[in-house]
Amino acid sequence: MADSSFDIVSKVERQEVDNALNQTAKEISQRYDFKGVDASIEWSGEKIEMRANADMRVKAVLDIFQSKLVKRGVSLKALDTGEPQLSGKMYKIFASIQEGISQENAKKVAKMIRDEGPKGVKAQVQGDELRVSSKNRDDLQAVQQLLKGKDLDFAIQFVNYR
Repeated sequence: MADSSFDIVSKVERQEVDNALNQTAKEISQRYDFKGVDASIEWSGEKIEMRANADMRVKAVLDIFQSKLVKRGVSLKALDTGEPQLSGKMYKIFASIQEGISQENAKKVAKMIRDEGPKGVKAQVQGDELRVSSKNRDDLQAVQQLLKGKDLDFAIQFVNYR
């Protein structure tokens, strides 16, 4: 019998991020506390740019955006936000979406699987994802439970379970 396997990836559904951004922009335009403060949120190349005329208001825009992401099932670990920066009369926050598992994070997860996971489970780095294989499917499910229980500083998903 062939080995069973699955891949550990870190991907974000771009359409869900786009929908959350559009919902945030709509809420900002309708809320009373954002009237006349020139607050906005939009894509700026590959980054998301949030603007407002005060430090606290731009943080409120970020907070609304984060709540919309959570409602749409996007992990906040995939969102990398900077600090508010003063640009002219406006405060700006730039945020980017992190996708793919970096080499050092992949090695860290592979070591975790080797050290704490069931015996006979192999993990190998393949680009920006990690392939986990074993002869026993129960071992693979144990690895998934192990990783879900860990507090990793990046979002992971399990795909291609065969």
